[in-house]
Amino acid sequence: MRTENRERFSPPAVGGVSLLVVFAVLCLTIFALLSLTTVQADVRLADATAQAVADYYAADCQAQEILARLRRGERPEGVAFYGSDGSYAQYACPISETQQLQALVYIGGDGSWNVLRWQAMPSQEWEASEELELWDGVVY
Repeated sequence: MRTENRERFSPPAVGGVSLLVVFAVLCLTIFALLSLTTVQADVRLADATAQAVADYYAADCQAQEILARLRRGERPEGVAFYGSDGSYAQYACPISETQQLQALVYIGGDGSWNVLRWQAMPSQEWEASEELELWDGVVY
């Protein structure tokens, strides 16, 4: 009769709570990995931007040196002169493989000068492509 009075021992119901904790840890881990991936992409973008700015200012410095030589009356190599009296000087300094800094300067006979163009431009002419590459559904 003793077995009738004895209550059955049942462990506490922790299955639902355990699943909730595992789900929360999994979500936090996924968010941490997504944050890490975003930070890595931002670092790559910042490095590329810093390199592009450094390249632009290096080309700008080179173009300023050529302008200073033009103002002193020199005729640097790589500078094209236009006009009946050669008063227009045009030159370009490379920024990257795809860009260059183009300058057009008017140099007056009295020593005056005026910058008419100081602009980053593509280094090659753009060519339109008539082809449109579409995926044909085949996985290689």
